[in-house]
Amino acid sequence: MSEQQIIAVVGATGAQGGGLVRAILADQSGRFAARALTRDPGSARAEELAALGAEVVEADLDDAAGLREAFKGAHGVFVVTNFWEPRTHEEEQARPATTRELEQAGNAARAGRDAGVRHFIWSTLPDTRGYFRPGDGTPTFGGTYKVPHADGKAEADRLFLESGVPTTFLQANVYYEAFQDMFAPQRDERGALVLHLGFGDARVPAQAAEDIGRTAFGVFRRGEVLAGRRVSVAGSVLTGDQYAAALGQALGEAVTYQPVGPDQIRAAGFPGAGEVGNMLQYLITAEQDIVDLIDGELLRELNPRLQSFDTWLATHRNTIPH
Repeated sequence: MSEQQIIAVVGATGAQGGGLVRAILADQSGRFAARALTRDPGSARAEELAALGAEVVEADLDDAAGLREAFKGAHGVFVVTNFWEPRTHEEEQARPATTRELEQAGNAARAGRDAGVRHFIWSTLPDTRGYFRPGDGTPTFGGTYKVPHADGKAEADRLFLESGVPTTFLQANVYYEAFQDMFAPQRDERGALVLHLGFGDARVPAQAAEDIGRTAFGVFRRGEVLAGRRVSVAGSVLTGDQYAAALGQALGEAVTYQPVGPDQIRAAGFPGAGEVGNMLQYLITAEQDIVDLIDGELLRELNPRLQSFDTWLATHRNTIPH
């Protein structure tokens, strides 16, 4: 058998990276070897990946020299940053999450270039700013951002292009797993199940977390032919009413969709309400562009096990609070 090609996976103990590592290790062809990068090789998740056969290597996106070493000999590198990593108020003031993501993405892009990596997959998101009108009253963050966790990643796209390393831009949508907590249906005063979501009447794509990693694996298998391509992962594209109907079918009890407007979300006052409201407004305003980006045929080729929402619910119905 020819020598295995190493795929270095940043964030290997997270949802996206972990899914990719497991997909590599489950592949019977043995074409690739998984190098799982983590800041804490002694964590339970890291040790679990090592037991499955991954090479676990300590690496930190803030350590450019360490990244170059971790990327040496790798054919491909999967890069994801964590905007939502818990941080103190002082840390956020000193180095905003968007600044941190840009710096980390730059470190990874340059390290891959210097290490001779042949293929990047960068886990990115869309730039939402073109979908907001100047003076429309929506809040702006960090001077320019409307949805910082998306817009910052979109800005980082250019860093991978500038590296000269062939890069595929992988884009996740709403997670099915959100219906296990913040999107879970709630009981109203009559005891009926209600799905309160800010999707309006828009069709909103979603996918299982593990399908992001499986799709990334499919991209590495396909190779550099997908360089420069933006691959948007979605197992289902449904309206709020359709998500409610699917939940009702799985739970054996009717679920009614009650849309919540972006303005209501922004006025709710919880931490991050402004950004969440803006994100939902983007999903509604940009609906057609978001849906048009999804290539269902390509996704099924890259990930034959891609799960629809109904399929996912069939095995996760007991995890939906109701």
